[in-house]
Amino acid sequence: MEDLKLCDSDYKFMTIVWEHAPVSSGELVKLCADKLGWKKSTTYTVIKKLCQRGFIRNESSLVTVLVEQERCQREESDYFLERTFGGSLPKFIAAFLGGGKTLTEQEAEEIKRMIDAHREERTNAKPER
Repeated sequence: MEDLKLCDSDYKFMTIVWEHAPVSSGELVKLCADKLGWKKSTTYTVIKKLCQRGFIRNESSLVTVLVEQERCQREESDYFLERTFGGSLPKFIAAFLGGGKTLTEQEAEEIKRMIDAHREERTNAKPER
């Protein structure tokens, strides 16, 4: 498996890239200065690092996305769930709800729809040969 984990600052940077890509590196410098308080040199250092890691491409001063946000979120979620709760989603939900968090009726219904859709997908999936 590829290493798609990002530190907090890199994730915040990628959030800006995902929102604005394709984006010129000059515009990205301005966005990062405004949203993250970064200097030009910091932005260019992170662009270079994330290009080397394969998250983005910077060609002719145009930054494009190579790894979609949803994929990073999936990898980060899987890693967190495995590391913190032994891969158990029910343990995560119990800890989340046990911490004083409350779900609105709308959030509970949305989660129920997601579970139902997941069950339906699994039921309709054809076994691999």
